[in-house]
Amino acid sequence: MGSTPLTDSGPSPRLTDRLGIPHPLAWGFLGLLLFMIGDGVESGYLSPYLTDNGLSTQRVALLLSAYGITAAVAAWGSGALSELWGPRRVMWTGLGIWGVCQVLFLAFGVGAFNYPVMLATYTLRGFGYPLFAFGFLVWITSATPQRRLGSAVGWFWFAFSGGLPTLGSLFAKATIPVVGQYATLWLSLGLVVLGGAIALLGVREPHGTMRTEGRPLATLLKSITIVWQQPKIGIGGVVRAINTAPEFGFLVFLPLFFTKTVGFSLGSWLTLLSAMFTSNIIWNLLFGVIGDKLGWRRTVAYCGGLGCAVSTLLLYYVPVATGAHMGIALLVCVLYGATLAGYVPLSALMPSLSPEHKGAAMSILNLGAGLSTFIGPAIVGLAIGPLGIVGVIWIFALLYLISAILAFFLRLPPEQPAPATAQQPAAGRDIMVTEAP
Repeated sequence: MGSTPLTDSGPSPRLTDRLGIPHPLAWGFLGLLLFMIGDGVESGYLSPYLTDNGLSTQRVALLLSAYGITAAVAAWGSGALSELWGPRRVMWTGLGIWGVCQVLFLAFGVGAFNYPVMLATYTLRGFGYPLFAFGFLVWITSATPQRRLGSAVGWFWFAFSGGLPTLGSLFAKATIPVVGQYATLWLSLGLVVLGGAIALLGVREPHGTMRTEGRPLATLLKSITIVWQQPKIGIGGVVRAINTAPEFGFLVFLPLFFTKTVGFSLGSWLTLLSAMFTSNIIWNLLFGVIGDKLGWRRTVAYCGGLGCAVSTLLLYYVPVATGAHMGIALLVCVLYGATLAGYVPLSALMPSLSPEHKGAAMSILNLGAGLSTFIGPAIVGLAIGPLGIVGVIWIFALLYLISAILAFFLRLPPEQPAPATAQQPAAGRDIMVTEAP
């Protein structure tokens, strides 16, 4: 998708540009936010809703794990397909899949409480949001200058996690008492369609329709072979998978842990979940800027990996020790949400590791993101029986420590010099804040 990235807006940049949002893509960020709000409506209560209606925790974990597999495939394909079709067509495809499968899931699966239908339609719906969201992420990385890329991807993750699950959970908390849990799932469909329409009809930036000249099969194969041709890309994919695997695993058992074990009400749990990811979306922006200054690699290792290892343990041990104390629980949830954002610079670092194959690099990054939706619930399904909740917590904490170690291998190659401040040149070792060349 080689093309000239967006340039700065001249001597008087627009407000969006000053905030770090590429102005031609601004409607896309709003549309992504609404889309992810709709996608995140179910995140805080679908698991307890299904278990309360007769499904076992293991069956719910299987449902979410199967969804994660298709999400991983779609996330991987989003980069390569964006090079072949252009990001706009990939996003249209994701929107269509999500809408159709949600109708089938609710009408014939949840409505009749038919588990095979739920499993089939929810699994297929997993193709939807990664094609839409990560197609837009490829669009951002193709159209944004490198010196502003950290801030731009920070806004992407602001919109992404602002919807899933932050504002989505708040939306559910507001509507469930009024229309009930089942009808709230139908309302999520309207939010997704509205967000998709705003993004796809409101953005006219030309990189959205640009395609590569290469052969389709070669382009798809490149998104696989790049892993052993450039091992750092594979390492980055592993780090990205670890990033949100515990997050999706938490959505399987934390609702039950906080309500059944600790003693919070469902409404209080949804408040805690919203606080967790309100913190996350704020720190997504901050770590986008911090990463441009402190260094992308160091930010991911220290603030992301090491920070999440500590906050994951606190997320379990503090509520167990203090009980249903809302203020203390809020603090640990906010801390986890903040440290989770420490991985944001990875979305800028990965395409910079392979600037000649950005689409393939983003495919591996997105594959890691998609795999996390499978890995987290799968770990819960396999480990929660023999090891209990505390065992799962320690597995997740150790995974975060491993990701912190792996992040130190993600050095930019010498031929891709990192931007540097006037005081401290980066010398290709880590990415620093950029001055205009």
